[in-house]
Amino acid sequence: MKTAVIGGSGYAGGELLRLLAVHPYFQVVVVTAHSNSGELITAVHPQLTSYGTRTFSAVSDVDFSAVELVFIALPHGESASLVHTLPDHLKIVDLGADFRLVDSALWEKYYGGTHAGTWVYGLPEIIGSRSKIAKSKRIANPGCYPTSVAIGLAPALDFIDSSDIVVVSATGTTGAGRNAKVHLIASEIMGSLSSYKFGGVHQHTPEMEQTLSSLMGATVNILFTPIMAPMTRGILSTLTAKMTKNLTTEQVHSLYSSAYQDEYFVDVLPIGQLPKTGALTGSNKVQLQVAVDSHTNRLVVSVALDNLGKGAAGQAIQNANIINGFPETSGLSLDGLGI
Repeated sequence: MKTAVIGGSGYAGGELLRLLAVHPYFQVVVVTAHSNSGELITAVHPQLTSYGTRTFSAVSDVDFSAVELVFIALPHGESASLVHTLPDHLKIVDLGADFRLVDSALWEKYYGGTHAGTWVYGLPEIIGSRSKIAKSKRIANPGCYPTSVAIGLAPALDFIDSSDIVVVSATGTTGAGRNAKVHLIASEIMGSLSSYKFGGVHQHTPEMEQTLSSLMGATVNILFTPIMAPMTRGILSTLTAKMTKNLTTEQVHSLYSSAYQDEYFVDVLPIGQLPKTGALTGSNKVQLQVAVDSHTNRLVVSVALDNLGKGAAGQAIQNANIINGFPETSGLSLDGLGI
Protein backbone atom coordinates (compact mmCIF):
# COMPACT_ATOMS: atom_id res chain seq x y z
CA MET A 1 0.00 0.00 0.00
CA LYS A 2 1.62 3.25 -1.15
CA THR A 3 2.27 5.38 1.91
CA ALA A 4 3.42 8.95 2.58
CA VAL A 5 4.89 10.32 5.78
CA ILE A 6 4.38 14.07 6.13
CA GLY A 7 6.75 15.61 8.67
CA GLY A 8 9.36 12.89 8.60
CA SER A 9 12.20 14.86 10.18
CA GLY A 10 10.80 14.95 13.71
CA TYR A 11 11.15 12.31 16.40
CA ALA A 12 7.69 10.84 15.79
CA GLY A 13 8.31 10.97 12.04
CA GLY A 14 11.60 9.13 12.46
CA GLU A 15 9.95 6.44 14.55
CA LEU A 16 7.23 6.07 11.91
CA LEU A 17 9.89 5.56 9.25
CA ARG A 18 11.74 3.00 11.38
CA LEU A 19 8.61 0.92 11.90
CA LEU A 20 7.32 1.30 8.36
CA ALA A 21 10.64 0.13 6.90
CA VAL A 22 9.73 -3.44 7.87
CA HIS A 23 5.94 -3.23 7.62
CA PRO A 24 4.57 -6.08 5.50
CA TYR A 25 1.76 -4.02 3.89
CA PHE A 26 2.77 -0.35 3.88
CA GLN A 27 5.38 0.85 1.37
CA VAL A 28 6.81 4.30 2.04
CA VAL A 29 6.92 6.05 -1.34
CA VAL A 30 7.46 9.62 -0.16
CA VAL A 31 8.70 11.40 2.96
CA THR A 32 8.35 15.16 3.38
CA ALA A 33 10.05 17.62 5.69
CA HIS A 34 9.61 21.33 5.05
CA SER A 35 12.90 22.71 6.39
CA ASN A 36 14.89 19.61 5.39
CA SER A 37 13.56 19.26 1.86
CA GLY A 38 16.25 17.85 -0.42
CA GLU A 39 18.36 16.47 2.43
CA LEU A 40 19.15 12.79 2.88
CA ILE A 41 16.83 11.07 5.34
CA THR A 42 19.92 9.54 6.95
CA ALA A 43 21.39 13.00 7.51
CA VAL A 44 18.58 13.63 10.01
CA HIS A 45 17.96 10.04 11.11
CA PRO A 46 21.33 8.26 10.78
CA GLN A 47 19.83 5.06 12.20
CA LEU A 48 17.56 4.65 9.15
CA THR A 49 20.15 3.18 6.81
CA SER A 50 17.47 1.10 5.10
CA TYR A 51 16.35 4.32 3.36
CA GLY A 52 19.71 4.51 1.59
CA THR A 53 20.11 7.65 -0.53
CA ARG A 54 16.47 8.69 -0.36
CA THR A 55 15.79 12.33 0.44
CA PHE A 56 13.04 14.39 2.03
CA SER A 57 10.60 16.03 -0.38
CA ALA A 58 8.54 19.21 -0.13
CA VAL A 59 4.81 18.66 0.35
CA SER A 60 4.12 20.83 -2.68
CA ASP A 61 6.03 18.36 -4.88
CA VAL A 62 4.04 15.29 -3.83
CA ASP A 63 1.57 13.69 -6.24
CA PHE A 64 -1.02 12.48 -3.74
CA SER A 65 -3.09 10.84 -6.47
CA ALA A 66 -0.47 8.07 -6.45
CA VAL A 67 -0.69 7.63 -2.65
CA GLU A 68 -3.18 5.55 -0.68
CA LEU A 69 -2.27 6.17 2.98
CA VAL A 70 -0.86 9.26 4.70
CA PHE A 71 0.65 9.69 8.15
CA ILE A 72 0.83 13.33 9.24
CA ALA A 73 3.44 14.09 11.92
CA LEU A 74 3.36 17.87 11.98
CA PRO A 75 3.30 20.28 14.95
CA HIS A 76 -0.12 20.93 16.44
CA GLY A 77 -2.17 23.34 14.37
CA GLU A 78 -0.50 22.56 11.04
CA SER A 79 -2.38 19.46 9.89
CA ALA A 80 -5.74 21.12 9.22
CA SER A 81 -4.56 23.46 6.47
CA LEU A 82 -2.80 20.59 4.70
CA VAL A 83 -5.72 18.15 4.95
CA HIS A 84 -8.04 20.51 3.10
CA THR A 85 -5.75 20.28 0.06
CA LEU A 86 -5.56 16.47 -0.03
CA PRO A 87 -7.67 14.17 -2.26
CA ASP A 88 -10.74 12.56 -0.68
CA HIS A 89 -9.60 9.01 -1.47
CA LEU A 90 -6.71 9.14 1.00
CA LYS A 91 -6.75 7.32 4.31
CA ILE A 92 -5.13 9.60 6.88
CA VAL A 93 -3.81 9.15 10.40
CA ASP A 94 -2.95 12.49 12.01
CA LEU A 95 -0.49 12.34 14.90
CA GLY A 96 -1.17 15.97 15.79
CA ALA A 97 -3.96 17.37 17.97
CA ASP A 98 -5.89 19.21 15.26
CA PHE A 99 -8.83 16.80 15.07
CA ARG A 100 -8.92 15.30 18.57
CA LEU A 101 -11.17 17.71 20.46
CA VAL A 102 -14.93 17.94 20.04
CA ASP A 103 -15.41 21.30 21.77
CA SER A 104 -14.18 24.20 19.62
CA ALA A 105 -14.01 26.47 22.68
CA LEU A 106 -11.52 24.10 24.33
CA TRP A 107 -9.39 24.04 21.17
CA GLU A 108 -9.28 27.84 21.15
CA LYS A 109 -8.47 27.95 24.88
CA TYR A 110 -5.65 25.39 24.90
CA TYR A 111 -4.23 25.63 21.37
CA GLY A 112 -5.49 28.89 19.88
CA GLY A 113 -6.75 29.52 16.35
CA THR A 114 -9.75 28.05 14.57
CA HIS A 115 -10.98 24.58 15.44
CA ALA A 116 -10.65 22.31 12.38
CA GLY A 117 -13.27 19.74 13.34
CA THR A 118 -13.26 16.28 14.89
CA TRP A 119 -12.18 12.90 13.51
CA VAL A 120 -12.62 9.43 14.96
CA TYR A 121 -10.40 9.14 18.04
CA GLY A 122 -7.87 6.37 17.50
CA LEU A 123 -7.52 4.59 20.84
CA PRO A 124 -8.47 0.99 19.93
CA GLU A 125 -8.37 -0.41 23.48
CA ILE A 126 -11.24 1.81 24.64
CA ILE A 127 -14.68 0.15 24.51
CA GLY A 128 -16.47 0.82 21.23
CA SER A 129 -13.50 2.50 19.54
CA ARG A 130 -12.18 -0.34 17.39
CA SER A 131 -15.33 -0.65 15.25
CA LYS A 132 -15.48 3.12 14.71
CA ILE A 133 -11.83 3.19 13.65
CA ALA A 134 -12.36 0.31 11.22
CA LYS A 135 -15.15 2.21 9.45
CA SER A 136 -13.26 5.49 9.11
CA LYS A 137 -10.72 6.93 6.66
CA ARG A 138 -9.62 9.81 8.91
CA ILE A 139 -8.18 9.07 12.35
CA ALA A 140 -7.05 11.47 15.09
CA ASN A 141 -4.17 9.70 16.82
CA PRO A 142 -4.34 10.29 20.60
CA GLY A 143 -1.76 12.23 22.54
CA CYS A 144 0.87 10.35 24.56
CA TYR A 145 -0.25 11.50 28.01
CA PRO A 146 -3.97 10.96 27.25
CA THR A 147 -3.24 7.43 26.05
CA SER A 148 -1.69 6.52 29.39
CA VAL A 149 -4.54 8.14 31.34
CA ALA A 150 -7.42 6.67 29.32
CA ILE A 151 -6.03 3.12 29.32
CA GLY A 152 -5.05 3.49 32.97
CA LEU A 153 -8.48 4.59 34.21
CA ALA A 154 -11.05 3.18 31.78
CA PRO A 155 -11.65 -0.05 33.75
CA ALA A 156 -12.14 1.92 36.99
CA LEU A 157 -14.77 4.44 35.97
CA ASP A 158 -17.64 2.70 37.75
CA PHE A 159 -15.91 2.72 41.15
CA ILE A 160 -14.02 6.05 41.31
CA ASP A 161 -15.08 9.64 41.91
CA SER A 162 -14.77 11.32 38.51
CA SER A 163 -14.57 14.79 40.09
CA ASP A 164 -11.34 14.04 41.94
CA ILE A 165 -8.74 12.53 39.60
CA VAL A 166 -5.07 13.46 39.97
CA VAL A 167 -2.51 12.64 37.27
CA VAL A 168 1.27 13.11 37.57
CA SER A 169 3.25 12.06 34.49
CA ALA A 170 6.95 12.06 33.73
CA THR A 171 8.05 12.11 30.10
CA GLY A 172 11.22 11.86 28.09
CA THR A 173 12.60 14.86 26.22
CA THR A 174 11.47 13.63 22.78
CA GLY A 175 7.94 14.52 23.87
CA ALA A 176 8.89 18.19 23.55
CA GLY A 177 9.75 17.89 19.85
CA ARG A 178 12.99 18.25 17.95
CA ASN A 179 13.40 22.02 17.86
CA ALA A 180 16.40 23.29 19.81
CA LYS A 181 15.39 24.61 23.24
CA VAL A 182 17.76 25.75 25.97
CA HIS A 183 15.92 23.93 28.79
CA LEU A 184 16.27 20.64 26.89
CA ILE A 185 20.00 20.65 26.20
CA ALA A 186 21.98 17.99 28.07
CA SER A 187 23.57 20.45 30.51
CA GLU A 188 20.12 21.62 31.63
CA ILE A 189 18.10 18.39 31.69
CA MET A 190 20.54 15.69 32.82
CA GLY A 191 20.33 14.90 36.52
CA SER A 192 17.29 17.11 36.97
CA LEU A 193 13.49 16.87 37.11
CA SER A 194 11.18 19.79 36.43
CA SER A 195 7.43 20.27 36.21
CA TYR A 196 6.06 22.33 33.34
CA LYS A 197 2.66 23.66 32.22
CA PHE A 198 1.15 22.73 35.56
CA GLY A 199 -1.91 24.20 37.23
CA GLY A 200 -4.46 23.04 34.64
CA VAL A 201 -2.94 24.66 31.55
CA HIS A 202 -1.39 21.70 29.70
CA GLN A 203 -3.04 21.19 26.31
CA HIS A 204 -3.63 17.47 26.87
CA THR A 205 -5.95 18.08 29.84
CA PRO A 206 -9.18 18.56 27.82
CA GLU A 207 -8.36 15.50 25.71
CA MET A 208 -8.04 13.33 28.83
CA GLU A 209 -11.27 14.68 30.27
CA GLN A 210 -13.12 14.33 26.96
CA THR A 211 -12.15 10.68 26.52
CA LEU A 212 -13.02 9.60 30.05
CA SER A 213 -16.20 11.70 30.16
CA SER A 214 -17.47 10.04 26.99
CA LEU A 215 -16.86 6.61 28.53
CA MET A 216 -18.37 7.45 31.89
CA GLY A 217 -21.32 9.48 30.67
CA ALA A 218 -20.50 12.12 33.28
CA THR A 219 -18.17 15.07 33.67
CA VAL A 220 -14.61 14.12 34.55
CA ASN A 221 -12.23 16.59 36.20
CA ILE A 222 -8.49 15.98 36.11
CA LEU A 223 -5.66 17.79 37.87
CA PHE A 224 -2.69 17.12 35.60
CA THR A 225 0.98 17.76 36.38
CA PRO A 226 3.53 16.87 33.68
CA ILE A 227 7.21 16.42 34.53
CA MET A 228 10.22 16.54 32.23
CA ALA A 229 12.53 13.65 33.04
CA PRO A 230 16.21 13.22 32.07
CA MET A 231 15.56 10.42 29.56
CA THR A 232 15.03 10.51 25.83
CA ARG A 233 11.76 8.59 25.59
CA GLY A 234 9.07 7.02 27.74
CA ILE A 235 6.14 8.06 29.92
CA LEU A 236 5.39 7.00 33.49
CA SER A 237 1.99 8.19 34.72
CA THR A 238 0.69 7.88 38.26
CA LEU A 239 -3.10 8.16 38.41
CA THR A 240 -5.07 8.48 41.64
CA ALA A 241 -8.78 8.84 42.38
CA LYS A 242 -11.15 8.53 45.32
CA MET A 243 -12.86 5.13 45.52
CA THR A 244 -16.66 4.95 45.61
CA LYS A 245 -16.75 1.21 46.39
CA ASN A 246 -14.91 -0.90 48.95
CA LEU A 247 -12.54 -2.99 46.85
CA THR A 248 -9.18 -4.56 47.64
CA THR A 249 -6.08 -4.36 45.51
CA GLU A 250 -6.62 -7.97 44.49
CA GLN A 251 -10.19 -7.28 43.38
CA VAL A 252 -9.19 -4.23 41.34
CA HIS A 253 -6.31 -6.13 39.79
CA SER A 254 -8.73 -8.87 38.76
CA LEU A 255 -11.07 -6.32 37.17
CA TYR A 256 -8.20 -4.77 35.19
CA SER A 257 -6.89 -8.16 34.12
CA SER A 258 -10.35 -9.11 32.82
CA ALA A 259 -10.79 -5.76 31.05
CA TYR A 260 -7.54 -6.13 29.10
CA GLN A 261 -7.24 -9.90 28.77
CA ASP A 262 -7.83 -9.75 25.00
CA GLU A 263 -5.73 -6.63 24.37
CA TYR A 264 -2.35 -7.61 22.99
CA PHE A 265 -0.78 -4.19 23.57
CA VAL A 266 -1.82 -3.80 27.23
CA ASP A 267 -0.04 -5.81 29.94
CA VAL A 268 -1.52 -5.81 33.45
CA LEU A 269 1.52 -6.90 35.43
CA PRO A 270 1.43 -9.45 38.25
CA ILE A 271 0.79 -7.89 41.67
CA GLY A 272 4.06 -6.63 43.09
CA GLN A 273 5.67 -5.91 39.72
CA LEU A 274 5.78 -2.25 38.66
CA PRO A 275 5.87 -0.73 35.16
CA LYS A 276 9.20 0.54 33.84
CA THR A 277 9.67 2.93 30.92
CA GLY A 278 12.91 1.21 29.87
CA ALA A 279 11.09 -2.09 29.41
CA LEU A 280 8.89 -0.52 26.71
CA THR A 281 11.39 1.45 24.62
CA GLY A 282 10.70 0.75 20.96
CA SER A 283 7.47 -1.17 21.61
CA ASN A 284 3.78 -0.39 21.17
CA LYS A 285 2.86 -1.86 24.54
CA VAL A 286 1.48 -0.38 27.75
CA GLN A 287 2.30 -1.74 31.20
CA LEU A 288 -0.15 -1.29 34.11
CA GLN A 289 -0.17 -1.90 37.83
CA VAL A 290 -2.89 -1.06 40.37
CA ALA A 291 -3.17 -0.67 44.12
CA VAL A 292 -5.76 0.47 46.63
CA ASP A 293 -4.46 2.88 49.28
CA SER A 294 -6.74 2.05 52.20
CA HIS A 295 -5.35 4.93 54.26
CA THR A 296 -6.71 7.57 51.82
CA ASN A 297 -9.32 5.35 50.14
CA ARG A 298 -7.80 6.09 46.74
CA LEU A 299 -7.09 3.96 43.72
CA VAL A 300 -3.51 4.23 42.47
CA VAL A 301 -2.61 3.19 38.93
CA SER A 302 0.91 3.16 37.50
CA VAL A 303 1.14 3.27 33.69
CA ALA A 304 4.21 3.14 31.45
CA LEU A 305 4.54 3.42 27.69
CA ASP A 306 6.93 4.68 25.02
CA ASN A 307 5.83 8.18 24.06
CA LEU A 308 7.12 7.60 20.51
CA GLY A 309 5.57 4.12 20.35
CA LYS A 310 2.09 3.67 21.80
CA GLY A 311 2.13 7.41 22.45
CA ALA A 312 2.66 8.33 18.79
CA ALA A 313 4.08 6.34 15.85
CA GLY A 314 3.27 2.83 17.04
CA GLN A 315 -0.33 3.71 17.78
CA ALA A 316 -0.63 5.49 14.42
CA ILE A 317 0.43 2.31 12.63
CA GLN A 318 -1.91 0.26 14.82
CA ASN A 319 -4.76 2.54 13.69
CA ALA A 320 -3.70 2.32 10.04
CA ASN A 321 -3.68 -1.47 10.30
CA ILE A 322 -7.25 -1.39 11.59
CA ILE A 323 -8.69 0.97 8.96
CA ASN A 324 -7.13 -1.15 6.23
CA GLY A 325 -8.26 -4.49 7.65
CA PHE A 326 -4.74 -5.76 8.32
CA PRO A 327 -3.75 -7.68 11.48
CA GLU A 328 -3.49 -5.10 14.24
CA THR A 329 0.02 -6.11 15.24
CA SER A 330 1.46 -5.85 11.70
CA GLY A 331 4.82 -4.08 11.61
CA LEU A 332 4.84 -3.33 15.33
CA SER A 333 7.59 -4.30 17.77
CA LEU A 334 6.53 -7.15 20.03
CA ASP A 335 8.84 -6.41 22.95
CA GLY A 336 10.70 -3.40 24.27
CA LEU A 337 14.46 -3.03 24.00
CA GLY A 338 15.02 -3.14 27.77
CA ILE A 339 18.19 -1.87 29.35
